[in-house]
Amino acid sequence: MNTPRKPALTDAQILALAESAGIGPERIRFFTTADDPAVADYTRLTDVRLRTLREPERGLFIAESSKIIERAIAAGHVPRSFLMTRKWFAALTGIIAGTHAPVFIGEDAVVEQLTGYHLHRGALAAMHRPVLPALAEVLADARRVVVVEDIVDHTNLGAIFRSAAGLGVDAVLITPRSADPLYRRAIRVSMGTVFQVPWTRLDSWPADIDRLHALGFHTAALALEDDSVPLREFAARAPARTALIMGTEGDGLQRRTITAANSTVLIPMGHGVDSLNVAAATAVACYALQPDDPDLVTTGDDRDR
Repeated sequence: MNTPRKPALTDAQILALAESAGIGPERIRFFTTADDPAVADYTRLTDVRLRTLREPERGLFIAESSKIIERAIAAGHVPRSFLMTRKWFAALTGIIAGTHAPVFIGEDAVVEQLTGYHLHRGALAAMHRPVLPALAEVLADARRVVVVEDIVDHTNLGAIFRSAAGLGVDAVLITPRSADPLYRRAIRVSMGTVFQVPWTRLDSWPADIDRLHALGFHTAALALEDDSVPLREFAARAPARTALIMGTEGDGLQRRTITAANSTVLIPMGHGVDSLNVAAATAVACYALQPDDPDLVTTGDDRDR
């Protein structure tokens, strides 16, 4: 037997709930049309070109789902607004109450028309885009670092961040032509771990390899070279500060990158398979170099609910 759906909250019920949670009524804004200028930050989120142009220009990024919004705020990111349907407001009052941003609430059909897809994960938040830290600041206390060279697939980038967060990596460095870790899909695939792992974008690549060396890092490029060292062998004697350099999904690392790196490392493969997907390869490499750390413990399922 199907469980009857709960009726959506009325305007009066939402305002009463907001008051009980300490959320001022002036912050609650009901909208009825997708072309309302107040919700322009969320317009047609499925349009990749539009989002790519808009987010850097306006200095914002979009966090999707209550769990990811909560992680972003916990990491110090500041919301400029929230967007949700009526049925999700009650579950999100705790998150909203700790901020000062307006809350836009619309009917399901209007929100779907606005964003371009069915919003089934609770809410969206437009967040102020942070100023990226300097390289020296990100690497000050780091031992294990992942460098992603020209990774343009947001799914792969998000998966790399999740592996980095779970497997003891201290920082992730993004080359100039790589995708944006704060793009909505990258954030979602990472399960919000892009907010947990320190990262920054490099200015000049592969010239910045010299900066890594100057900061005391041994650079290890994952590449299929004749003199590449098997990952297990490299991990057994890996220097205290090591930066793993991962290449693009299709072409791998640039020749200049391989030449400039201190070492080249490979993951031995069988059955005629020459390589792994870059996200999978990063996970394997991070696990192999995982430091002995009592804080690394086995955890349960972290799916977004």
